[in-house]
Parts: sequence; structure tokens; C-alpha cells
Amino acid sequence: MQTELSRRLGIEHAIFGFTPFPAVAAAISRAGGFGVLGAVRYSAPDELARDLDWMQEHVDGRPYGLDVVMPAKKVEGVSEADVEAMIPEGHRQFVRDVLAKHGVPEPAEGEASGWRITGWMEQVARSQLDVAFDYPIKLLANALGSPPADVIRRAHDRDVLVAALAGSARHARKHAEAGIDIVVAQGYEAGGHTGEIASMVLTPEAVDAVTPLPVLAAGGIGSGRQIAAALALGAQGVWLGSLWLTTTEADLHSPALTRKLLAAGSGDTVRSRALTGKPARQLRTEWTEAWDDPQGPGALPMPLQGLLVADAVSRIQKYEVQELLGTPVGQIVGRMTSERAVQDVFDDLTRGFERAVDRVNRIAGRGRHA
Repeated sequence: MQTELSRRLGIEHAIFGFTPFPAVAAAISRAGGFGVLGAVRYSAPDELARDLDWMQEHVDGRPYGLDVVMPAKKVEGVSEADVEAMIPEGHRQFVRDVLAKHGVPEPAEGEASGWRITGWMEQVARSQLDVAFDYPIKLLANALGSPPADVIRRAHDRDVLVAALAGSARHARKHAEAGIDIVVAQGYEAGGHTGEIASMVLTPEAVDAVTPLPVLAAGGIGSGRQIAAALALGAQGVWLGSLWLTTTEADLHSPALTRKLLAAGSGDTVRSRALTGKPARQLRTEWTEAWDDPQGPGALPMPLQGLLVADAVSRIQKYEVQELLGTPVGQIVGRMTSERAVQDVFDDLTRGFERAVDRVNRIAGRGRHA
């Protein structure tokens, strides 16, 4: 499954796997793809350095990358405390009411409040880059569009390719004008932050908009035949995220959440602002329904919403409160019906790709002789 981009990066298969789990990212690279570690959950630089050290020891010399979340415009002098102070008390009370309604236990006295979602604050993302550029990463991806110009220059000075996610051809063109190297065309079906255009429409539009820049197709891809379709539409590879959540290397810390993912169908997700303040596809739960209810206060803009709900989400996950328990995931969740090792997933993808290509070749052959 070779393309010009995969050959440039020295990988066997043009499969780029985004994941928050170092063990999954390393396994993707070892399997012949390109593992991309999501950095948004790292609030402390030493934690990211620890996991990049681990990856260096477990990728068997294969290339890998990092995904950050930062705005294109540089903003200085705004601290987490400043942002916290902008959160209205009414929204804080709404969170307390939802948790109380569903009987979510309070944290024990002295217990840490849990993971703070601060990775999309610019100063945090920049501290992550200070760490990452000390490692031989080959790709820097930004989930909020083109990174600031100085970050692009810094990456290019280190021979690091820069990728940016786009939900429309217009966004893709803006990324190309900003000087990025790869556009990730993320369709409506994708998990996490996503736009309103489906992958089948978006991928060729993005390809046409930015040629000769390579485009990776993302959203609704979880089989070899879907990869073949993406390449037929002009993509130079695929960007897969949700598919790895139920791999044995993933560390969700919640058997109940894994069971929900395995049981979910493709219609059990929703684009909601409940988690971050921007539309993000995730499992539909009573938590998303509460925030999407017109009678409620509505989600705050990013990054206020993420800071507001971080502790609540940590408590929901810790106590595995079934009706509230969710995670970002795409519509491909309907295909995620069993726990499998990353290598097994890869083998299934590559075999399915070969079968799809053979089928198209047979059809094309019959057409020429008709």
C-alpha cells in the first residue's frame, strides 16, 4: 500500500494512526504504518517526555509523529487561571446538577481532581513542542488547522513535515497557503472535532484544491476496501483514529467504556459541543443530551468548556457511570465489535485492501474487453 508520501516517510503502508496511547502508536509504526501520538492530554512536559522516551524504545527504529492542538493565531499572556475565571457560575452549577442527578460520587478528600484538559491552550502546546523537537519525530499534526507560522518554520528547520486537519476545501487551501506539507481531509463521520462534509465528498474536493500537496483521507474509514476507495479518490493515505480505541494495546482505564464501544452501532454517535466547546463526534450519552438540550445553558466556547467539564469527565470515567460514560469516536464504531491487537487490525486492513484492488482490477479488465 505504497504512495509517494509513504515512500517519502519510509513506511510500508500509507496508514497513519492517530491515538492518545503510546503503546498503540508504537504498534502502528511497528506494523508498517505511521503512529501519531496525540499530545492534548499531556499537561506536564515531563509526562510527554516520559512517553516519547518509551516510544523511542518500542518503535524498532520506525518513524512516528505527534499531534497537538493549538490555534493558528499566537496569543500570549493568558493563563489557565485567567481562562478559569471566565467560566460562569451558572455553568458550574449545571455540571454539579447533572452529576448529582446521576449519582456520581464526589472525589475523596485530598484526592487529585483528575486529568485537566489543557493541551489545547497555546502555552501548553508550545511546551509540548519544546519537548517533541528533542526527539526524531517525522511529522507534526495540528488538529485546529494550520499551526502558527513560527511553529511551521521551526518544524521545517528540523525536517519535520507539518500536517493540518481540514473539514472543507476552503480550509485545505488556507493550510496550503500557510505552508503546511500535508492536508488531513477529515469528514463528517470522523470522531472528535469534525465539520459537516462527508468524506466521500470532502476527499476529492480537498485533493483538487491543494494538488500537488498530499491529502490524507479521514472519517468513516475502518476497512481495507474503504482505504482503497480513499486512494481511488486521490488521497495519498488514510488517517485513522477511532479504530484503535478497542485494540488490546489501548489503555482506556474503563472496561465499561470498552464494552459500550464494542456494543455501539454506527448511529450511536453525535456531534456535540459537550466535551470541548467545538462540535466533536462522540458516543451519544445522557451527558451529551444534557448539554445539547435547548433548556440547558449550552456549551461554552473552547477552551472554557474543556476546562469546565474536565473534572466531571474524570469522575464519570473513574466511577464508570454507565449512562454518562462516553468518549470521542467516529461512526466507524459500528465495525469495532471485538478487541484485537493492532497487528491483527493491520493485517485485516491490508488483506481487505488487496481484495478490493483485485476486485476493481477484475471489473476494469472485463470492461476493457466488453
